[in-house]
Amino acid sequence: MTQQRDRPNGSPRIPLTTRWGIGLAVVAAVISGVSIFINGFAVKQLPDPAVYTTLKNGVAALLLLGVALAVVPRAEVRALDRRSWAGMVLVGIIGGSIPFVLFFSGLAAASAPSAAFIQKTLFVWVALLAVPLLGERLGWFPIVAMGILLAGLVLVAPPVGVVWGPGETMIAAATLFWAVEVIIARRLLVGGVPSPVLAAARLGIGLVVLIGYLAVSGRLDIVAALSATQWLWGIGTGVILAAYVGTWFAALRRAPASVVASVLVLGAPITAVISSIANGTVPAPSVVAGQVLITMAVIVVVVLSVRAIRREAAVASS
Repeated sequence: MTQQRDRPNGSPRIPLTTRWGIGLAVVAAVISGVSIFINGFAVKQLPDPAVYTTLKNGVAALLLLGVALAVVPRAEVRALDRRSWAGMVLVGIIGGSIPFVLFFSGLAAASAPSAAFIQKTLFVWVALLAVPLLGERLGWFPIVAMGILLAGLVLVAPPVGVVWGPGETMIAAATLFWAVEVIIARRLLVGGVPSPVLAAARLGIGLVVLIGYLAVSGRLDIVAALSATQWLWGIGTGVILAAYVGTWFAALRRAPASVVASVLVLGAPITAVISSIANGTVPAPSVVAGQVLITMAVIVVVVLSVRAIRREAAVASS
């Protein structure tokens, strides 16, 4: 596979290859696993989930905008057509604003492990949408691997005894929004939109919507009343969010949506391990088995996907 790069002016950039995409997806999974646990605690330190989300996203948006300005040539931005800009606006609305309010409102009412489980089913919905809308192919072996992946999630965060409430419903709705966003983002990225620009647009446009939501709901005054400690929580989690979104979109530009979303499931065992350490508990054998299943299933998905892409490349070059 050729080692293409993001821009042709000689400055070092991450190669546009599937291997790099998968590697970036692993990094995003680690960030996600840590982030879910921290956010589960941080959201309860502020008086309102929507205010917390807006503050955190605002910090991340500023950081990503700075990255985009630093690494993306102005000519690439000027070359984007109206369709690309319209797509970025849509990503900002359905990916960078509405689902965040839903997710963190739900997270305030649900436990971190259950939130991690629901959000990590994202790969199922992405795979279901990627086949008809992106033309991605899923053979029997990848489907079986994804089934094992889902089974591993059930073992890591078993739904037994869990009552489905408003918090879980909001997290599920947010996950569906994000699944649709992944499909749109993948189309934009493959179509030539630089991943730093899309990442900045996602949270920047979403931030405008979130601020408007706070204004309409009369919550802007809450921001001015936040303590220094609460601001620090927002800034810290904003930095983590910027790292996650930037890495996620960079991975999505380089690898199929279904593969990247499947690798992201690795975040669930990471969240479970951190929760166990923080709570001073030893994971049950079933949880350990689930973590092993998830890891093995992700490895299988990655290996099969790389082999399939290599075969297609070999056929195309023959």
